[in-house]
Amino acid sequence: MPKTDRCVVRNQAYRRGEFNLRERHNERKNEHYGNGDILPERTHLNVQFKSCDGTYEREFNRLVEEKVISLRGLKQDARVFDELVFDVNTAYFDDHGGYDYAKKFFEEAYRLAVEEAGGEQYILSAVMHADERNRALSEKLGRDVFHYHLHVVYVPVVEKEVRWTKRCKDPALVGTVKEVIIQVSHSKKWPRTKDENGRWINAYSLLQDRFHEHMRAAGFTDFERGERGSTAEHLDTLEYKIQQDEARAAASEAKAKKKQSQLEKLDEKLTVTKQAAVTFMEIDNMARKTIGGNVQLTPADWKTVSGLAKEGIQSRGIIKGLKEKLSQGQRQIKDLKERLARLGDGLSIPDTFEYNRARQRAPRRLAQVIADIFRQPPEKPEPTPTAEQSRKRSQTR
Repeated sequence: MPKTDRCVVRNQAYRRGEFNLRERHNERKNEHYGNGDILPERTHLNVQFKSCDGTYEREFNRLVEEKVISLRGLKQDARVFDELVFDVNTAYFDDHGGYDYAKKFFEEAYRLAVEEAGGEQYILSAVMHADERNRALSEKLGRDVFHYHLHVVYVPVVEKEVRWTKRCKDPALVGTVKEVIIQVSHSKKWPRTKDENGRWINAYSLLQDRFHEHMRAAGFTDFERGERGSTAEHLDTLEYKIQQDEARAAASEAKAKKKQSQLEKLDEKLTVTKQAAVTFMEIDNMARKTIGGNVQLTPADWKTVSGLAKEGIQSRGIIKGLKEKLSQGQRQIKDLKERLARLGDGLSIPDTFEYNRARQRAPRRLAQVIADIFRQPPEKPEPTPTAEQSRKRSQTR
């Protein structure tokens, strides 16, 4: 029994940080593809029904800046752009003429996409892929067969009436329409609705009906409507595999770079070790023993050995100097710690607290007082009072 050809349209929503992911895949900007069925030599056959100046994100920002669309009321992580994927199984196009038939088919599908988006101004990109080989069907038929499908990236928008609030100075205007904005909103563009059986479904599930009816009305037949439920908010198997392969390829590339860096560092260490070993061997082989047991060197070898000896002596002097500086620094640190400890012993916590308060309140006056103290001779310590003197002082108080 021959397989039934079915048309399918899927809708997927994305957040602002995912522009680059969709653009790199749709516009074939990746350098490598984990999916081996994408053939770069056929990328020039992809058909661009709508393109934007610059990147998807730049075009989106332009629409916001020129107030063509509004982000009013959206959360920071809201989904701000959608992608429609129009598709029919590969055999359908192969049976009806292949590439040329697919171009006509998806040109008509793009007209439907413009209607669904609310206007071409809200579409960032629309491209038909013709560079993806269907491996299973190609092996079955013994020739290359390609899977044609259409990606349409667009901004989901709805018209929103902004009404005058109670803050309006004119009471007669309260509750009336102040302005109508084109609001970005995936949830309002595709709200949940009920089917003919009263079951809740995603509104864009009904796209299956509209896609099927639109294409048949335009003269494209011999296929059935895709089953409802297959239009859920998920990528088709091919798209999912592509994303998984790209993620694995990126992870593998990162691991490979890390390993390469580690190997380069190891290679540098090995190179230095090998060079040292070769140098030691060369030095050992320089000497030639005479009959009397003495050692002879050529002038060139003597120059090398003497040069190394001089460098060694100089290095010893440098190392000795550095060690002395290190010891000196350690002694200074120890001395400073001891001085700090002595200062701490001489000041109680209340004294320190009062001094800091005084410095904050009158730093200049405190500095003058301290300078004046150092200019004067030190005070003579008061004699310790006798018991009789202490008794008299207590009586006077």
